[in-house]
Amino acid sequence: MSELKPQVYKDERPAEYFDQFHAAARKGVGWTYALVRLVISLPTLLIYRTRAIGVENVPKTGALILAPNHFSQMDHFFVGLYLRRHVRFMAKSQMFGPPVLTYIYKHGGVFPVRRGHRDEESIKTAFTILDQGGMLLVYAEGGRSRSGELGEVKPGIGRIALESGAPVVPVAIHGSAKVRSWKRLRFPKVTVQFGEPLNFPTEEGPDRERQLEVATELFAPVREMYSELATRNGR
Repeated sequence: MSELKPQVYKDERPAEYFDQFHAAARKGVGWTYALVRLVISLPTLLIYRTRAIGVENVPKTGALILAPNHFSQMDHFFVGLYLRRHVRFMAKSQMFGPPVLTYIYKHGGVFPVRRGHRDEESIKTAFTILDQGGMLLVYAEGGRSRSGELGEVKPGIGRIALESGAPVVPVAIHGSAKVRSWKRLRFPKVTVQFGEPLNFPTEEGPDRERQLEVATELFAPVREMYSELATRNGR
C-alpha cells in the first residue's frame, strides 16, 4: 500500500481572495454546471457503472441538505448524477487555485471552506443557498476519509441543519473509496443510496455539543445504508 500524502489543513491565503467564489455561489449556477454534468455523466455511468437507490426520497423543490459520506473527489458527481436539481456544495479551499478547475468551481455552484480557520463566510453562503430554496451538499465528515472506512462526523453540518431548519437527506456512497484504482485499470462499481429526509426543529445558536449530537444522528442512517451496501456488494 502506497503512503498517503500529508494533508494541508491550513490555507494561508487571505479571506478576501475567496469572496469572489462566495458571491458567485450565492447567485446560482451558470451554463458551466450543465456542461460539466454532460461531460462527466457518460464516463460516470459507463466506467463506474453508477446506480442510485431511493432517488424518490429527494424532494423535488425547496431547501434541502444532502449529507453523504466522502471518499473521493468524484463523490459530488456520483450524488448528482441521477438528480435533476442543481447540487451546490462546500469544498475545501485548497481546491481553488488551478485556473481551469477554479473557473468550473466558481461558475458551477462550488464554494470554499477556508481550511484551518473559523470560516463564517462559508456558513453564510450555505444559509443563503438554503434561503433561496436550493439544494446544498455538505460532507458530514468534513473531508475525505483516507482510511477506506467511514470517518467521524464534524459538528458543522449539525449547525447548518439546526439553524436553517432545512430537511436533511442522508446519502451513502459505496465504492468510491477505490476510484483511484483506475490507474491500475480497476474501476469499482459505485452505488449511491438516498435515505428518507430527516427534520430537526430550528434552533438559534446551538452549542457545539448540540451540533455534534445532530450531526451524529443524521449520519447514523448513512452508516446503516453503507453497511448494507457493503454486504450486498461484497465490500
